[in-house]
Amino acid sequence: MVIAPELGLLHGFEVRVGGRPLELPISVQRLVAFLALHERPLQRLYVAGNLWLDSSEERANASLRTALWRLGRQGGPLVLVNGNQVALAPDVTVDLLEVRRQAQRVLRRETPLLQDFDDLCIAGELLPDWYDDWVLIERERFRQLRLHALDTLCEELTAAGRYAAAIEAGHASVAAEPLRESAHRLLVAAYLAEGNPGEAIRQYRFFRDLLRTELGLEPSQQMERLVTRLPVQ
Repeated sequence: MVIAPELGLLHGFEVRVGGRPLELPISVQRLVAFLALHERPLQRLYVAGNLWLDSSEERANASLRTALWRLGRQGGPLVLVNGNQVALAPDVTVDLLEVRRQAQRVLRRETPLLQDFDDLCIAGELLPDWYDDWVLIERERFRQLRLHALDTLCEELTAAGRYAAAIEAGHASVAAEPLRESAHRLLVAAYLAEGNPGEAIRQYRFFRDLLRTELGLEPSQQMERLVTRLPVQ
């Protein structure tokens, strides 16, 4: 029985086969992550040129061959090589891709509210200690997608009267980006809908003070209208 590898890119790089971690050199990790983020077969020249930017074409290609050889020694079926193309093996499960699909389903309102709730709330940053340009672009893309999905969850769950879950989704969004007003606004609205004006005031004050300290700005009129009848001074 062939056991499909599991690739984790959120919270950090990790490969597991049959529940056991597979240790890979950093050059191999970068190759596997690059292929996973692209989700399609890529030309070897393109892969080598992006992963070894400071090397000549000849040396970059040699580095790619070495990484593929080292990966083959591990015995894990992570990458497929077909002539001049390389790709992530189709049976590899990737946490980033699954959470991305969940976020897209939430934004399209295609699934029950709580079906994708847990993974979206606990999903971490994409490869947080990597600073390659191709990682930074995808990290920001995923961050924005997740934030909007969490905001949608918070709003929809509040409307459905599922206040505890709505507040959890709101806090997950605030934790991911503390200066993002839309998340704080939805969280204040959830507290008010739940009948907890004290919590709403506390959340408003936290955001107002943070915004003043960090950016020298004041909350928007939309936020002010939410708390207009509350003693927020």
